[in-house]
Amino acid sequence: MRPDSRYGLRRAQRAGDRRSAVAAGMGACATRRHFLEAAATALAATGAPAQMRAAAPRKAALKLGTQHDSSDETLRVLAAFGVNHICGTLPSPRLDADWSVEGLARRREHIESFGIRLEMLPLPLSSSYIAKAENPGIMLGKSPERDREIDAICQMIRNAARAGIPALKYNLTVLGVVRTEPTPGRGGAHYSTFVYDQAAQEPALTEAGPLSEEAAWERIAYFLKRVIPVAEEYKIRMACHPHDPGMPRDRGFRGVHRVLGSVDGLKRFIEIVPSPYHGLNFCQGTVSEMLAKPGEQIFDVIRYFGARDKIFNVHFRNIRGGFLNFQETFPDDGDVNMIRALRVYKEVGYDGMLMPDHVPRIDGDAGGRQAFAYVFGYIQALIQTIDMDG
Repeated sequence: MRPDSRYGLRRAQRAGDRRSAVAAGMGACATRRHFLEAAATALAATGAPAQMRAAAPRKAALKLGTQHDSSDETLRVLAAFGVNHICGTLPSPRLDADWSVEGLARRREHIESFGIRLEMLPLPLSSSYIAKAENPGIMLGKSPERDREIDAICQMIRNAARAGIPALKYNLTVLGVVRTEPTPGRGGAHYSTFVYDQAAQEPALTEAGPLSEEAAWERIAYFLKRVIPVAEEYKIRMACHPHDPGMPRDRGFRGVHRVLGSVDGLKRFIEIVPSPYHGLNFCQGTVSEMLAKPGEQIFDVIRYFGARDKIFNVHFRNIRGGFLNFQETFPDDGDVNMIRALRVYKEVGYDGMLMPDHVPRIDGDAGGRQAFAYVFGYIQALIQTIDMDG
């Protein structure tokens, strides 16, 4: 069975239904007052309770999520924290029994036994440097290797749909995540940092060799034009992570031009194959890194992609600084007003997961467990605050 998308299409259909109803009501009533009176009369006729008859804006069902491991110990902790929606871990880097319909269904059912919904899985297209990537042929542009890799990805999409998993996330990168030395943060925490002028570009070229904008777009389009039609057929939302961080367009980094490292690049990306199942794993931190003044500019970027229903998942992360020079901070210690950002997600009708990402490292906090717990509580509190807005 091919499960329906719980997000994009249904939200579009609901929006279309509302527009049709408003148009019909306005056509029948000469004034706004008459229209509201007619709407109230219609609601009363349905027997709706009086307290429900006053029109109210639709609430976006924002969800606290994560992309932690799926061990029983971790699932118990997440359930206790109220993290009831997750992106699971990679089943396997190859199309094997773990990626079979039966293997995926067992994984989903096991996670659900803890009261947690498996919303998404990663594909073996990670943020790793190309030499360590699971399927390097896709971004190296090598055939027939990339064709075999894409065929395997397409089968993973089919199997995930048949197993009842609604979304998959992935990266299309050569450089991986590039950072310079950590810098001190609040209370002596270590903030992951990137300063372009301090980044060692050695060796001068990666295993991919020189990668121009044109070559990068060709390889990305080659992948999307074969994969997204399968995702659309099987109703699986495909969420791509931006390049982290963006690099100067005229210089790139180690010979690589990062076309998904700018807002304009992401706009072009979502238009390559128009589909409600083609969108973004919207890392708010990474997108903020693309901006000169993220504290002012990020909100309109959220509106742009959110209004087009292209945000399938959110890494809810803050930074201090901006393009080519930034620190990754605790969510309440950066330049972006995270409460305002959450209000914009709600405004555009986003109803997916908000998850911690790249938490700062604290001495004595093995594995970042306490840092993650802090951010879980922060996000949960913000969601409750936004829900009180009405």
